[in-house]
Amino acid sequence: MKKIKLALLFGLVCFSALQIVIYVVRKPSYTIKTNGKLYIVNKSSNSIMVFDLYEGRMLAEIPIALEPHEPTALASINKLVLTNYGTPSVLGKSITVINAKTNKVEKTIPLAGCIAPHGIVAFPYSNKVGVVSDSAPNLLVVNVATGIIEKSIPTQQMVSHLLVLDPKKPLAYVTNINSGSVSVIDLELNRVIKIIPCGLKTEGIDITPDGSEIWVTNSKDNTISVISTASYRITNTLPAGKESLRLKFSIDGKYCLVTNSGDGTISVYDQHSKKQIKTILLPGKNTLVEKILYHTPRPVGILIHPNGLYAFIANSNANKIEVIDLRSFSLVSTIGTGKIPDGLTFMASRM
Repeated sequence: MKKIKLALLFGLVCFSALQIVIYVVRKPSYTIKTNGKLYIVNKSSNSIMVFDLYEGRMLAEIPIALEPHEPTALASINKLVLTNYGTPSVLGKSITVINAKTNKVEKTIPLAGCIAPHGIVAFPYSNKVGVVSDSAPNLLVVNVATGIIEKSIPTQQMVSHLLVLDPKKPLAYVTNINSGSVSVIDLELNRVIKIIPCGLKTEGIDITPDGSEIWVTNSKDNTISVISTASYRITNTLPAGKESLRLKFSIDGKYCLVTNSGDGTISVYDQHSKKQIKTILLPGKNTLVEKILYHTPRPVGILIHPNGLYAFIANSNANKIEVIDLRSFSLVSTIGTGKIPDGLTFMASRM
């Protein structure tokens, strides 16, 4: 009996010690200093967090009524706008506008006929955003100041999920998950001018800074389609990691970073050569010790800092943001978040 008690005591001590080690290892550690504020959408916490990237501290957590997904910044008017996607039981039908000075919700704009809005992009130097929805195959142009939907342009495809704007032409490019395609929309003609078939479950999208190429992820093919904006044709199909969901180009356009949610990795590609030059492994899947100490990583959202030095990756399973130094392509810091961080956006600090 005495031996059993000692064994139980020993086991309890070991278990407690392991829990302490896991807590210490998993605790976020932010050690860099850079300018601006990072806005982090926490889907399951129904909130958006504001993190000061220089001071290294959370400034605010703003509650959102319905589960939010993607944010964008209207820097010229100091506003944040995010899509209220909702849940299977309570579907979202609106976008929320946040004052970036006060960190308060200013208004909620209803989107008539648009259920489960997801992708959102800010039109430069304006008070307008573009929104696409998983349910309604339309690109909406919404005036944030007036709350009016100024345009509703059909994408002609199914489950229009994310979008980017051309930096030089009045065009929007929309990924359509169920159709496995990209819709090219002329914002002056207000119509689709091209449908580009891609792969299975076309989802993530970004455009090179010079506007010459669009890269999209096909999450069920585990591929990336490279599209020429001159011909609207696929020029390259690149192998990607498992369930690649998002991608972003570096500010100079030299590299493209891709989050592989199924692998727990970030792939780095050379934009010119189209070769993968680096795989960044997030802790949690590489060894047995890591599997014990860390959450299984699931990188999803990605944001490149405007200074070109850092990438921020939403690790949704671990409830943290992983910070990557783009000079060494290595992990250098982490930021604690709410539950299931996903969409990210940035705004410069105002003096």
